[in-house]
Amino acid sequence: MENAVVRLEGVSKVYLRGEGEVAALAEVDLTVGEGEFLVLSGPSGCGKSTLLHIMGAMDAPSAGRVFLRGRELSGLDDAALSRIRREEVGFIYQFFNLLPTMTARENVALPLILQKRDRGEVRRLADAALARLGLEGRAGHLPRELSGGEMQRVAIARAVVSRPSLILADEPTGNLDSRLGGEVVETLSELCREEGFTVVLATHAPELLARATRSVRMLDGRLLDGAA
Repeated sequence: MENAVVRLEGVSKVYLRGEGEVAALAEVDLTVGEGEFLVLSGPSGCGKSTLLHIMGAMDAPSAGRVFLRGRELSGLDDAALSRIRREEVGFIYQFFNLLPTMTARENVALPLILQKRDRGEVRRLADAALARLGLEGRAGHLPRELSGGEMQRVAIARAVVSRPSLILADEPTGNLDSRLGGEVVETLSELCREEGFTVVLATHAPELLARATRSVRMLDGRLLDGAA
């Protein structure tokens, strides 16, 4: 795939547990293209989160190779991997991971601050991201003053504010009811269709598959279908 954003070749991950080993991933081959909304589905413990962490340079494979925008991640030093996590990848989590003492605007601005952007640019981009998610009136609110759906939209705004190459969403609807979860997934789908973002979403909820441009099922650390 010429427009590949992320590519995995023969990726395996083994963890040591006590005196034994646990294989979280087994020889995974996967390519995700520009503007794709890929949903990884499967039961808890099948390896979805591990796969996202390896895609996002948060963990390294035990075997195999990972490429982001054509650049192989193995062999990069900690500083280079940290830069990739700051600038190339946006993360969305089930429990939002918002800092409770910071406003919605301040939470969204964090990736830009870590990139040492100009203060005026930081505020402008953070406010624009919040407005894109329909939260322009909530910029000054703390997380405890927001609903669950609003907190997840703040988390999405934070993930996209610096326009990363890849957005990774790990069970982003798991802490929401079905209506709010559907709205979150539709928002991610719109960002792919309208703004060209590339999203990989992990879920155990099969009803979310219909919104994907492609879906891949996982079981016991392996991809079962749709991985081309």
